[in-house]
Amino acid sequence: MEISKASDAVGAEVTDVNLSQIGDDQFAEIRLAFHDHGALFFRDQDLSPEQHIEFAERWGDIDINRFFTPVEGYPQIAKVLKEADQEMNIGGGWHTDHSYDHVPAMGSVLYALEIPPAGGDTLFAGMQAAYAALDDEMKARLEGLNARHGNAHIFGRDSDYQKKFGGRFGNTESAVQEAVHPVVLAHPDTGVKGLYVNPGFTLAIEGMEPEESNALLAELYAHIMQPKFHFRYKWSKGALAMWDNRSTWHYALNDYQGHRRYLNRITVAGVPLH
Repeated sequence: MEISKASDAVGAEVTDVNLSQIGDDQFAEIRLAFHDHGALFFRDQDLSPEQHIEFAERWGDIDINRFFTPVEGYPQIAKVLKEADQEMNIGGGWHTDHSYDHVPAMGSVLYALEIPPAGGDTLFAGMQAAYAALDDEMKARLEGLNARHGNAHIFGRDSDYQKKFGGRFGNTESAVQEAVHPVVLAHPDTGVKGLYVNPGFTLAIEGMEPEESNALLAELYAHIMQPKFHFRYKWSKGALAMWDNRSTWHYALNDYQGHRRYLNRITVAGVPLH
């Protein structure tokens, strides 16, 4: 097994490994790389749904997504599917999965079953690299701040997104909760500091007037959106990517109109963030 850095800011490629047959020593090495790089990419896997679940469970309990359509017979697995005649895709904007939960998910394990002939890449951004690159004045300004996250504007029954999406999300009545998390998060496993706000689900910074909150978030987002903090992953059938929701953003590009794209996602439960 070989592990090589995908970019300076986020991600590593892991080669010469069969995820259905890894031993404890290999898994310990993979876990360490996950904490070091925030996202891992494996190609040429051949996983049954049971093997996909087994690999995910090595990381922790499975957090069943209540909005996505599950794979029949496997409620732990959510379909990330765009049919050839559909215009909108899932995840088509910078975001962090489950930041709206009181206990956000640790990570996501996404396995590719059908990939368009071109397009459909996923962008990743490294939140720890982005934080480290801030000047001392901004770091001091962010210290001790908290932000409010929510999901009603995406998954709610009356959201514009849901209407444009053609009602493809379920359980819309449960899209009512909000959660408060630190703007600067000391990673629960490593202690490394990173930014924990995202355009998809962060609503506002607590204790600020809307104009001030919006301006600060916009400044942080513009900083994070610099390409030097990104890695672009080109999918292939049998590829598996997993990322740490506490230290990364991701963005599924929607540039393959007229083609089907289908991946299965398992979400791993996390811990409270402080």
